[in-house]
Amino acid sequence: MTSPVLCVDKVSKCYAAYTSNLHRFAEWFGLFFGDKREYWAVRDISFSLKPGDALALIGQNGAGKSTLLKLITGTVRATAGTIHVAGRISALLELGLGFNPEFTGRQNVYLAGGLMGFSSAQLNGLIPGIEEFAELGDFFDKPLRVYSSGMQARLAFSVATAVRPDVLIVDEVLSVGDSYFQHKSFDRIRSFKEEGTALLFVSHSMGDIRALCDRVILLDKGGVLKDGLPDEVVDYYNALIAEKENAKLSIEQRRQKGGWVYTEFGNFMAKVEAIDIFRPGESLPLRMVKTGEVVEVRTRIRILQDLDHLVLGHRIADRTGYVIWGSNLWHTGQGIESPKAGQVIQTTLRFSCSLGPGSYAISFGLHRDDVHIGECYHKVDNKIVFDVINVDRPYFIGAVSLDAIFEVSFDSNER
Repeated sequence: MTSPVLCVDKVSKCYAAYTSNLHRFAEWFGLFFGDKREYWAVRDISFSLKPGDALALIGQNGAGKSTLLKLITGTVRATAGTIHVAGRISALLELGLGFNPEFTGRQNVYLAGGLMGFSSAQLNGLIPGIEEFAELGDFFDKPLRVYSSGMQARLAFSVATAVRPDVLIVDEVLSVGDSYFQHKSFDRIRSFKEEGTALLFVSHSMGDIRALCDRVILLDKGGVLKDGLPDEVVDYYNALIAEKENAKLSIEQRRQKGGWVYTEFGNFMAKVEAIDIFRPGESLPLRMVKTGEVVEVRTRIRILQDLDHLVLGHRIADRTGYVIWGSNLWHTGQGIESPKAGQVIQTTLRFSCSLGPGSYAISFGLHRDDVHIGECYHKVDNKIVFDVINVDRPYFIGAVSLDAIFEVSFDSNER
């Protein structure tokens, strides 16, 4: 059985808030008097990571994510609990942490690398690979103060991943910089994971989390609110955000046949009574669609209370939760003004199913504005699950069937 490379056991961090600096000074000498308030940034957190595991920490600002990462890396001491790391840990917690703005990129590699425990001889050997991966050109030998934030991200990531660590911690830093380097960085992270690096990932990009991670922990007010598979926890988190904006929401979540997670929430001032996918002119719902076939999603909405505005949206996602397409009546300029209680509204979304073979799910949302955050009437994730098959098109891979044609020609002067 593989042993964990990171074990966090009932870890907590408490900060004290004193009524005055005099009271703070007095407690240093064991002479506490007066009032002291306690703030628990992290409380009773436990998890472990084995080689190749990928765990994401999500939650709103102030949930405790950054504090927990600082505890794991040793920059902050825990009030209670234990943290054990078996092997080398590398962390990207703060852009350019440990860099000197007056030093060149090359000099900062030696500075940061030394802080990471590498010798000068080791860094001499690593420099060519760091320089090549960062792709900074002549800027590698220019002062850091002339770097853009994206260039600093390139240098920081290249140094932190110059040697494959046993545990890699990434905290939002990859959201900075150009898309090319983000893609390159994720490729390196994926290769590290395949080679056995355990990944601890903090990001507000749910797409990145679904793509990289096999487990997600949702933190709230320093504690674990939910711990499970990415699709389940991410959908619950999205519902939780909407609930915090509107206290009247209720949330229901369950895992359906085939492994899809069904999440439903809303204040139900309007409700989708029926929704399904059909061929135009037919009344039999579909669960299997041919690539390129024209289909339509028919929705029947009942208004339960007078509303000033109503927007319906649809989203199509694959099994990993990656959104293939999504839009709503707000963006098409078709929002429904002042629907009245008792009204029934029918909508039809018609499209050519240019999807690759696989399983997909359709979600819907009824809300007041352009997004469901705020006044959300009724939202269901993964309401309709259907399969796409390729019957009459040339073989292809991927999630989308492009209208692509190869052209082949020969130069008449050559044989």
